[in-house]
Amino acid sequence: MAKNVLGGELQCCCTSPKTGFYRDGFCNTGPQDTGRHVVCAQVTAEFLNFSKSRGNDLMSPAPMFSFPGLKPGDRWCLCASRWKEAYDAGCAPPVFLEATHENVLKFGIALEDLKKHAIPYVGS
Repeated sequence: MAKNVLGGELQCCCTSPKTGFYRDGFCNTGPQDTGRHVVCAQVTAEFLNFSKSRGNDLMSPAPMFSFPGLKPGDRWCLCASRWKEAYDAGCAPPVFLEATHENVLKFGIALEDLKKHAIPYVGS
């Protein structure tokens, strides 16, 4: 059973749009997930524009990857490295700790930094 950064059972991030590397609604990860999609975030316009400026347009649909395109307020399992890059640039989106996979802590992101951006978890 996957754990979240708080040590509890990993909660669902979002089912509409269906997120996660495995498109199961959870920020699970595995060997095939080279981007480590482990941060459950509520994306903001600032973050979406930042990500696009870094070459990853999360606003445009990519049907071949079952990706609907995101708008501000959507929840999505972000790559650990992209969240950290946004954090360092001062535009990290808020996160749901209960739905953020514990493996994020292995990728240079401190729990205290996640807590600074935490918002209350409400089921997906």
